[in-house]
Amino acid sequence: MGDTEDTIVYRLGANCSLDEVEEGKTYLGRVQGFAPFGVFVQLNDRVKGLVHKSNVKVQHSERDPIIVHVLQIRSNGNIDLEEVTPTVYQTENVTRTTTTVQIADIGKKIGRTVLIEGEIAQIKQTSGPTIFTLVDASGTANAAAFVEAGVRAYPEAELGDIVALTGEVMQRNNQLQIEVSSMTVMEPEDAARVRERIDAALDERAEPPDLPFLVESEVLEALRPQMRKVAKEIRKAVLTARPIILRHHADADGICAAVAVEQAVTALIRESGGDFDAEFFLFKRSPSKAPFYEIEDITRDLDFALKDNVRYGQKMPMILLMDNGSTEEDMPSLKVTRIFGLPVMVVDHHHPDEIVDDYLIGHVNPYHVGGDYGITAGMLGTEVARMVNPAVENQIRHLPAIAGLGDRSEAPERARYLAVAAPEYSEDDCRDIALALDYEQFWLRFSDGREIVKDILNLSGEPERHERFVHLLVEEANRAIEEQVETNMPHVESRMLPNGAHLFMLDVELFAHRFTFPPPGKTSGEVHDRLVRQHPGEPVVTIGFGPDFAVLRSRGVMMNIPQMVRELRSEIVGGGVNGGGHLVVGSIKFVEGMRDVVIDNLIKKIGEAPI
Repeated sequence: MGDTEDTIVYRLGANCSLDEVEEGKTYLGRVQGFAPFGVFVQLNDRVKGLVHKSNVKVQHSERDPIIVHVLQIRSNGNIDLEEVTPTVYQTENVTRTTTTVQIADIGKKIGRTVLIEGEIAQIKQTSGPTIFTLVDASGTANAAAFVEAGVRAYPEAELGDIVALTGEVMQRNNQLQIEVSSMTVMEPEDAARVRERIDAALDERAEPPDLPFLVESEVLEALRPQMRKVAKEIRKAVLTARPIILRHHADADGICAAVAVEQAVTALIRESGGDFDAEFFLFKRSPSKAPFYEIEDITRDLDFALKDNVRYGQKMPMILLMDNGSTEEDMPSLKVTRIFGLPVMVVDHHHPDEIVDDYLIGHVNPYHVGGDYGITAGMLGTEVARMVNPAVENQIRHLPAIAGLGDRSEAPERARYLAVAAPEYSEDDCRDIALALDYEQFWLRFSDGREIVKDILNLSGEPERHERFVHLLVEEANRAIEEQVETNMPHVESRMLPNGAHLFMLDVELFAHRFTFPPPGKTSGEVHDRLVRQHPGEPVVTIGFGPDFAVLRSRGVMMNIPQMVRELRSEIVGGGVNGGGHLVVGSIKFVEGMRDVVIDNLIKKIGEAPI
């Protein structure tokens, strides 16, 4: 064979079979192995032939590239090759005429061989085959490749690669799975073409439907663009098999916001294909004890994410913060997310600090559009959840009313959401459910209590059990609250402030039961409510304090707790002051030795606040 510039060497595509190989043509292959009579050569993962030892020109090692000429294709499919060594040649790709099949259509191809072009979203090594999760423009599918038990198949393929995969569509345990016969990482040019196609289709599929809100609200309408952006990113994460970690404040409002999104996302994951239990490892809901994203929270989340990335080949997750995430207190954790490349979004109604937005890809907060904390996280979360998956609306439409009552919203939207929940849920029903959530979450601590919470919110399909369970929890919670408040009230100290407000103070460390329900924050709130009823129409501020913390509740005094915290931190050297919350509801931490100084200065600022 002559070594001329006219020599053409063909590169057999990953999806090609013996039908695309022609006698007399020259192909680029790879050495597969050796035998006494010659060298085995792979033209691709599906086609191989033999170079007889008499036709070997150069000594080779396994997996070396080799150029071969097809001498003969025998009737039994064996290919006789000879090695050639052209010094100058042109290469041309050979592609199979088989049309690429969309993942969404493989259900119609059971028992047939298909070609899929897609992105590797997960690589899970089992004790048997390697399971590749593929994403294309239409959906998600699992493909099983087997070399030998527990051995990684196609080690050259990595998370995020664009591949051409050929295999037979099988149904195992009522799930579709592709049995891989060949898989090749696509060349950069072809990969870019496929990725562009996938990205364009995913962008279109991820676009949320344009729905009216459950209630009329100028604030919600102003927030619609950011809400749609957050919903789109959530949908895109599901469609690309990116895990989602949802962190939320552990109270009724935060739980309602998070569970609404949980219902929408898990249903969407089930619709998108993949493993039958994908909703359990692609979505994780975790309560945060504080109303901000603590270092303890990000440490736990990062630990799980890195382990899942290494052990199960999962992508690093998206972080969604609900009823927290908007304030300067979140910054240490947000800085960690940036180092590890974790995209973060926030749906919150705490007074925001502008500095956090540099670390977020989406931020829904009513303060950004002239609203305030009266539009609760549960209201926002439910509307975002409807955008993510409208199919769950009937399940979650009562959650904003529960959140509004649980967070004591005075916004006009509260009454409108109560009207949406009625007649199935009265105002008293919603208030009871909110209290049951607070009570049960106290005992759940850091656990999400996924199925328990669904029972409390009547999402488990057991309405009679829901009613009985909520009734019991409310009975126990009210008994504990009544006992705590009765114990506290004789120890409440009062004074009048220069601005005319009543100030009430209670040492919840000395005069309240510790480590039980209600905790200090709720204890202070219940005491505050009783004091407000005793002084109708008058401005009232209640401070519940311990050795190194204080919780504040206000009615009629226009405080700005986040601003007060910042001022105290700069003014009191060595005080270790931090904290935050809403404008008139919040908490402050400090070092124990500086308690008197911090509280005295705090009281002074409250006394200067307008009525």
